[in-house]
Amino acid sequence: MNDATDSQRLVEMGREALRIEARAVAALVDRLGDDFGRACRMLLACTGRVVVSGMGKSGHVGGKIAATLASTGTPAFFLHPAEASHGDLGMITRHDLVLALSNSGEAPEILFLLPHIARLGVPLVALTGQPSSTLARAADVHLDVSVPAEACPLNLAPTASTTATLAMGDALAVALLKHRGFTEADFARSHPGGSLGRRLLLHVSDVMRRGDELPRVGPDTALTEGLLEMTRKRLGLTAVVDGEDRVLGIFTDGDLRRTLDRRVDIHGSRMSDVMTRTPRSIGPDELAAEAVLMMEKHAINGLLVLDASVRLVGALNVHDLLRAGVM
Repeated sequence: MNDATDSQRLVEMGREALRIEARAVAALVDRLGDDFGRACRMLLACTGRVVVSGMGKSGHVGGKIAATLASTGTPAFFLHPAEASHGDLGMITRHDLVLALSNSGEAPEILFLLPHIARLGVPLVALTGQPSSTLARAADVHLDVSVPAEACPLNLAPTASTTATLAMGDALAVALLKHRGFTEADFARSHPGGSLGRRLLLHVSDVMRRGDELPRVGPDTALTEGLLEMTRKRLGLTAVVDGEDRVLGIFTDGDLRRTLDRRVDIHGSRMSDVMTRTPRSIGPDELAAEAVLMMEKHAINGLLVLDASVRLVGALNVHDLLRAGVM
């Protein structure tokens, strides 16, 4: 068998595995009913945390489900069932809800927890592939994630069954976040270190230059002095302001090129002769992402930051936004 034939066989094996897993997830759609609605209402009514638990591959899936719930407005964490029986059961309070995962519904480590969960009076939602299993029968609500076959040709390695369980966990999380009216801003608050968090939480005031870093000159300042101010502050622009810091105009690298094209006397001109009046500006409380959009829309590299009285309070350029991770 040559390499090309062997590669084609491997590709087809991969495709068949994906077909099996896709069918397993698709079968869940028609299976959702009142039990899913009850599970969602129980999760919404929970005043504590959702404690997700599972053993082996179900445990790995449970960790992801807990993370998804926590990041979409449902406080949750993963509890390893083996560790629970050695002291970690103390993590569960009477205000919590347990979401237990087991494909067979008979994992000994999970079943060991059932009397303790019942004694606490904590609601139990179970995801299993066996509706008649011990775990399914003990649960307040059971969600059936059974699959006709695993993608594993030996029908042994958890593949389609773990995918179906993960998909059901995502379905719960999405239904809950939609019901709660969870927004991008809510998501960003739990992801402050990610790109979305920076885009939705970072304001212009967080990234702008201010104080001594801020280039500014008066309208009667000589153009040569204005160029020196731009060079010192290294922002590619300078604001032109009056005695009370109200902005009269801006002078940028682009303005300098246009000035040279017009053969203006650099040594005899003042800033008021060459500045751009009514420059583009933004407020300090605007999102930094808005500054990005404004720069892209108007094909500019910098913005002045003005307060409500049109006074200069800051400035920023593309490099400031890049350093902040907004672009």
